[in-house]
Amino acid sequence: MTQPTVFDVRNHLLELLNKGGLGPDGRLPTERELSETTGASRRLIRRVLGALEAEGLIWRRQGKGTFAGQPAEPVSALAAEINGTAGPVEVMEARLCIEPEIAALCATRATPDEVSRMWTLARHVYEVEDDEMTELWDSALHRMIAQCAGNRPLQTALALLDDTRSTADWQDARTRARSDQSLQESHEEHIAIVSAIETGDAVGARAAMRAHLMTRITALSEAMGIISSPPPDAPDHSPA
Repeated sequence: MTQPTVFDVRNHLLELLNKGGLGPDGRLPTERELSETTGASRRLIRRVLGALEAEGLIWRRQGKGTFAGQPAEPVSALAAEINGTAGPVEVMEARLCIEPEIAALCATRATPDEVSRMWTLARHVYEVEDDEMTELWDSALHRMIAQCAGNRPLQTALALLDDTRSTADWQDARTRARSDQSLQESHEEHIAIVSAIETGDAVGARAAMRAHLMTRITALSEAMGIISSPPPDAPDHSPA
């Protein structure tokens, strides 16, 4: 029997949050119950719950349980359609069209508490030691930036594209593209993005996000043996 991935568990939990199945006061099932339902180990359940908590989708109270936080974007059906027709590089090109602007908006709107959570997420991306959890925490960081941008259409668009991370093709491509050097590069790029957001530098946040996504597109293309022309440079948004 195939063991569930972190994304299988995440999707199960998001379905509970979006479609019901919660107990009194929005309480989620216990770790033991979730393990029995999904077939995943309790250790894996705890790791996924930790990422969802960092995103603000759930909250936990010692001795009381785990509770629903803000609702997740209900994009799974549309994401499944994209997964069947678009490859990882195409998805990254689409992200390149919207995420730099999301980062710029975030720089003008993020609160100190939200920035602190971004730093926590960026640290987890770098410190975890397996590919699936790297993807999960990286996803959480990018979704957090979109959430803090305060624009629901853009947040939903990013969530739609980001859901493609759960596919086998994406995981395989990202694993092939990942190395110690690429993890260090991504960490430095994440630091640049969050630093610009923290200082309210919209121009810097936009440029840092674009540079980060361009690096990832190049790595994915090379890993998949794809030769493609780079996306055009973004228009200059700096003051005249």
